Amino acid sequence: MKCMLCENYSLTQHICNSCQENFLQPSLYKRILENGIEVISFYKYADIKELLFTKHTNLGFHIYKLLASLSFQKFAQEFLFHEKVVSLSIDDTVKSGYSHTALLNKALKSYTIKPLYTKMRASSILSYSGKSKAFRIANPRNFKFKHFKEKSVILVDDIITTGTTLREASELLTREGKEILFCLTLCDVSKT
Repeated sequence: MKCMLCENYSLTQHICNSCQENFLQPSLYKRILENGIEVISFYKYADIKELLFTKHTNLGFHIYKLLASLSFQKFAQEFLFHEKVVSLSIDDTVKSGYSHTALLNKALKSYTIKPLYTKMRASSILSYSGKSKAFRIANPRNFKFKHFKEKSVILVDDIITTGTTLREASELLTREGKEILFCLTLCDVSKT
C-alpha cells in the first residue's frame, strides 16, 4: 500500500515510519476552558486534518489507532499520579464500525490510568461539525451518566473547537462528585 503522506510504498502501514517520525510526532498544546478545566492536545488541527477526515471510514480506524499510539499511549506511559485515575471518552458510541473516542481512550491504559467506557453518552445526536459556538450552546449534548466509583477523571475527545462539549461533560461529572484532572484531545482547532 502507499503511505498516505508521502505516497511511497509501505508494506504494512498506512503511514510509513519515516512520515510518522517526520510529521506525526506530537507536541503539547494547552487551553483552559471557561470553567477553569485544562485541555491538553497533541496536534494542531491544521497539521492532521486530512487524516481526521478518515474518521467515518474503514481507514479511520487504522489512522486513529496509529495517532493514539503516537500520542495518548506515550502520554500514559509518562503520566504519574499519587492514585489510580480513570479516563472517560466523550460519547463513545460506535459509528462507522468503531468509536474513535473509545480508541483514543483505550490507548491511555497504563499502571496509573484505567479507561472506562459507556459511562457518558450524548442523548443529542446533532452534529457539531462546522457549527458555531452559539449553535453548540443552544443545542447541548445532554449527556447521560452511568455511575462509577473512582473520583479522579481524565476526559478524552478527539477534537476541541469551542470547548462546549468538554465543558458540558466536565460540569456534569463535577455535579456527580468527580474531580476532573484535565481533558486530553487529539488536536486543537484553535492552534495554528
